[in-house]
Amino acid sequence: MLHFHSKYAIALTFTVCAASVQVAHAGPLGFKGSVMSMGDFSPNWQESFVNYAFTPVDAIGVEGLAMRSDDRSLSRQTAQLTYTRRLARWNMPNAQANVFFIGGAGTVQGNSFAHAATIVSPGLQADYETTRVYASTQLRAYRTVGAGGAAKLNHDYASARAGFSFYEVNYEETQPWLIVEARRMRGLSAKTEITPMLRIINKSYFIEAGYSNHKEARFNLMYIF
Repeated sequence: MLHFHSKYAIALTFTVCAASVQVAHAGPLGFKGSVMSMGDFSPNWQESFVNYAFTPVDAIGVEGLAMRSDDRSLSRQTAQLTYTRRLARWNMPNAQANVFFIGGAGTVQGNSFAHAATIVSPGLQADYETTRVYASTQLRAYRTVGAGGAAKLNHDYASARAGFSFYEVNYEETQPWLIVEARRMRGLSAKTEITPMLRIINKSYFIEAGYSNHKEARFNLMYIF
């Protein structure tokens, strides 16, 4: 059960649940003219974003994120405008690899400072996938800028994912995957969270569910329309 919430993340959750999808893997950018919605939910991390791909390699959107420290003493809530760009793509005979820039700018609130502050969150994501193997890594900085009445925050984030599908399927069929993710955020987590997840992919969505070494449930989903 989730014990804390961001009003921004909650509002975007309804958008996440309202869409439908046409791609299987979790790149942060859909095809030109598409709207991508994603959600990532656990007791200490609740994130939702929606973006619109206005070119084959560029997307703009909005993001809401609520995050909390391992000991539950610190909490942060952010609302940001985002820009995503695919920097590179390699198409191989049976595989594809990508590098993306993901950046955001907006406001952050928290229980350890009095006033909202301006936050920026530049980052990079790289991924490699076949129909049977998937791997990705993401680095993203969450930093306050200017005075804003808040102490300077440094919540740099890093994650790595790897997984495999259980068997080959046709395009119209649903495919199960096992995905394991390790992630950590500076200033909020003193240890690395590792979560094995079952991923269900169809040509129109994916859903993930798992249980971490922090003894917390996690649920992720993605839709594109």
